[in-house]
Amino acid sequence: MKVLIIRFSSIGDIVLTTPVIRSVKVQFEDGEVHFCTKKNYADLVENNPYVDKVLTLDGSLSELIKRIQKEKYDGIIDLHNNLRTRIIKWRTGVKTWSFNKLNLEKWMMVALKIDQLPNLHIVERYAQAAAKLGVKLDKLGLDYFIPEKDEVPRDWLPVTHQREYAVVAIGGQHATKRLPFQKLVQLCDKINKPVILLGGVEDAAVGERLELFFGRDNGNGHLEAGLERLNKRAIIFNGCGKFNLNQAASVIKGARWVFSHDTGLMHIAAAFKKDIFSIWGNTIPQFGMYPYHTHFTVIEKTGLPCRPCSKIGYDKCPKGHFRCMNDLEFDFYLE
Repeated sequence: MKVLIIRFSSIGDIVLTTPVIRSVKVQFEDGEVHFCTKKNYADLVENNPYVDKVLTLDGSLSELIKRIQKEKYDGIIDLHNNLRTRIIKWRTGVKTWSFNKLNLEKWMMVALKIDQLPNLHIVERYAQAAAKLGVKLDKLGLDYFIPEKDEVPRDWLPVTHQREYAVVAIGGQHATKRLPFQKLVQLCDKINKPVILLGGVEDAAVGERLELFFGRDNGNGHLEAGLERLNKRAIIFNGCGKFNLNQAASVIKGARWVFSHDTGLMHIAAAFKKDIFSIWGNTIPQFGMYPYHTHFTVIEKTGLPCRPCSKIGYDKCPKGHFRCMNDLEFDFYLE
């Protein structure tokens, strides 16, 4: 049985396909599993031992379709289900199984606040597509495989962070999924442990502001007295933009706690069975993207009539008040 699994993007969505990849590979004797994604996400599956070959979309859909036709697949499991995958399925003529994106149910929840969403994690909805081949989802959770070259040794981290630390993933594709700066300050203060900030180059400036705010012995004497009065003892290391994705995954793997918005790093943390504090703004866990098969705590502002305002996110709050983030309370305790 030679199967192609398609998921073009993004980081979290691809990580969430790994239980299906593993289940298909393990449950088909002599099964051959190929995975198709965008070129810039290939690293997420190239190190996966359950994937025999990676096909990438790099510009030309027609060229990709020709490569797919040459492989002569027995079937395609479509875990993206968009216009491009429909074109692929139509032009190749291969038997396919697709997952339900629940677009109508999501629209009803966003536009009308009518909840018709099933109580199913997206992994289980992915698995429904594979189930049509007789594949049963196992209970092993998500996978993430880090190549040896990208493992981050503990002694590469600051001395203050070499025993234990929390990761705070401050990034997010949309602003309405990200905590504003003053809430990040409150969060780091509440954690009150050594913190490693993770995010992309685009998050580095915010990370630097946090590092400066909580700075010690860096010539910030004018801040020191105020920090002591506020009992702010967080020790911040700004890792935003300093690690590639696999290295960031390695840092997460070494963390004791992970705080993350609704982003790909949250799902990478779930793959390593971390204790996750999952922070939600304009989106909601009911969309099925909460941490999978690991212990987690949801931090969200419930009861807002405007939430969810989108199934994805916006560059700014449509209402202008951003209460879904500004009104969050960080009610947790770390031992």
